[in-house]
Amino acid sequence: MNHPDSTDSAAARLRQLNQYFREHPVTGPLEGHSPQAAAPAPLSLATLDHVTASINEVIKHTRSANPSAGRAPTRADAIYDWARQHTEHAPEAVQQRTAAIEYRQYLEHAIRAGDWRKVIRPQRCPECRTFGLMWQADTQRALCTNTRCVDRDGFSTTVTLARLAHQHVTAQKKLRQSRAT
Repeated sequence: MNHPDSTDSAAARLRQLNQYFREHPVTGPLEGHSPQAAAPAPLSLATLDHVTASINEVIKHTRSANPSAGRAPTRADAIYDWARQHTEHAPEAVQQRTAAIEYRQYLEHAIRAGDWRKVIRPQRCPECRTFGLMWQADTQRALCTNTRCVDRDGFSTTVTLARLAHQHVTAQKKLRQSRAT
C-alpha cells in the first residue's frame, strides 16, 4: 500500500526495523534483558520476533489466498509487494484483507520505532469521527481523547490497530470508487 510519503510505508518501516535492530546491538539489561544473563543478545529479540511474526502473517495470508504463490522473498521489505502480486486476482475481500494487514503492520512498525504520534494522532476515531487518538502501550490500543466518546460503562473508547487499518482501507476504497465515477 503506497502512502502519500512513499518513504513511509509498511515495507519501509519493516526494512528500517529489520536493519536497525540487526546493526545496533543490545548492550545491557535496560534494553529488555535479564540482569542475570551472562551476555546480552546481539539484537533486540522482541523486535526480531516482531519482524518474523509480521513476515509470517503476510506469507500465511497470501498462501491461503493463493496456494501457488511460490517462494516468499528473502528481503523482509519485499514481502508486501509479493503479497499484493499474488492476491491481485483474488476476490475483493481478500485484496482488502491484504491491504488491511499491510496497513496494520505499518502502524505496528511505526509504533515499535517510537513514532506513534505520527501514525496514530492523524487517525479519526471510528466511533465519534474526531481526531486526537492517543496510543496506550499497556493495552496496545488507541484511546479516543474526546470526553464524550465513551462506551456503555462510561469508559473512553479504545480502538485496535486492526480496526484502524480496516477503517483506513475502507476509506481508501471509497475514495478510489468516487474518483472513478
